[in-house]
Amino acid sequence: MRSSYSKEDVILLLKDITGMVEPKSTKEREKLIQMGRHYCEMLPIEYSPSEQYMEAYKEALKNYAKPTANAIGCLADEVIAKRGKDVVLVSLARAGIPVGILLKRYIKWKYKIEVFHYSISIIRGKGIDKNAIQYILKHHKAENILFVDGWIGKGAILNELEKDMKEFPNISSELAVVADPANITKLCGTHQDILIPSSCLNCTVSGLISRTFLREDIIKDKDFHGAVYYEELKERDMSYEFIEAIQREFEPVNRPDDTASEQKGMKEVTAIAEKFGIDNINFVKPGIGEATRVLLRRVPWKVLIREEYKDDISLRHIIRLAEEKNVPVEYYPLKNYKACGIIKKVADI
Repeated sequence: MRSSYSKEDVILLLKDITGMVEPKSTKEREKLIQMGRHYCEMLPIEYSPSEQYMEAYKEALKNYAKPTANAIGCLADEVIAKRGKDVVLVSLARAGIPVGILLKRYIKWKYKIEVFHYSISIIRGKGIDKNAIQYILKHHKAENILFVDGWIGKGAILNELEKDMKEFPNISSELAVVADPANITKLCGTHQDILIPSSCLNCTVSGLISRTFLREDIIKDKDFHGAVYYEELKERDMSYEFIEAIQREFEPVNRPDDTASEQKGMKEVTAIAEKFGIDNINFVKPGIGEATRVLLRRVPWKVLIREEYKDDISLRHIIRLAEEKNVPVEYYPLKNYKACGIIKKVADI
């Protein structure tokens, strides 16, 4: 799979389907998804950020490079302590890729260890790319594999991993993430809902690749899951600008005591769904990363922001996007999260 990342940073186990899929508009995709079509069978038109939004991203990168680097450092220390020097990082495309690269670089910087880093696809409701898993197992021991992602919203992907790894009993379903405000995993950089600046953008901060794709007319039985390479956007690619901005802030760190909330995130998500009369839990997307994704890739109904964080700089890009897309922002007593996006029902689109 082509990307703007170096093979020294990540080996992408994906099928290049560039030119094989016609992207659909956000509204068209949303209607089809809510009528039963799986999101992995379509690709969105990549959102083209406005100048004002890009200013919000640059501000986020400037202000949150340090907290992100510290969380990467805490996560790296946990990974080495728990999994040792033979760990094999397997990031989940696409949000997990920059995190996997940073984790690999921090481990090399602090521990002088060169670990392997692959990236593979996992799709909610469809599962992990088993061909990619089998490829990794030909080269590495199962017990060394560690899955990596950017953040945990409510835990859907972790549930998917737990289900799929029953077929691979020697591979742990444990998921290492930078931020886990849902309070689900111990292998995280922080339990706070921090802004990871790469969540603000799509392919231009993710190696110029699309989200992953799975449809049987294009992805055959022995293929890896697919992705598109956006070569036409290479002049706007900021993938390494992001990586290097975080890496410049690397330093030895001591893990803070930062439990976000005593309750699990799913309890809060269920309460939000009940409060707003939402019968599909997948329409509630908690956390800064997930709320940003709703605004970038779905049709949002509203955005909830935790009252005491309404002026927080980590939420400025969300406010900016909501303004641009005429999405109402409501201040709400969130507990685990700083923000939450809610998807609009198809009947209202």
